[in-house]
Amino acid sequence: MMSAATALIPFLTLAAAPAATSEEKLERPRFALRATPRVAFSPVMVFLTAELQGGHEIEEYYCPELEWDWDDGSRSAHGADCPPFAAGTALERRFTAEHAFRSAGTYTVKVTMRRASRVLAVASATVNVRPGAGDFTE
Repeated sequence: MMSAATALIPFLTLAAAPAATSEEKLERPRFALRATPRVAFSPVMVFLTAELQGGHEIEEYYCPELEWDWDDGSRSAHGADCPPFAAGTALERRFTAEHAFRSAGTYTVKVTMRRASRVLAVASATVNVRPGAGDFTE
């Protein structure tokens, strides 16, 4: 037999939970960055893929600007000239870039997704570059 206090605990827990707002009901996409190759000898051209995974097609992620920090002292940016967002418009979910690493080192490449000056997401990947023929950096 349950006591009165035990019977009320589930009810109180449910009643105390805040109601989800319409914005919380929309699952936000995750942002991931993948580097190929992740380990190589210098000099090397690395191909990077940033991808929005999951989530809903919401205007906030439409036509973003990407800022790449290569962790070797250089940066680059990519922006697109897009038509206005319309309901049902599919988001661009995959973004690619290439970068040459000329010296050995461990680089943490970071990509920042922005819309208007607001940061939407950040992802990073590590690239290990070992000394190649003629590279005496290590």
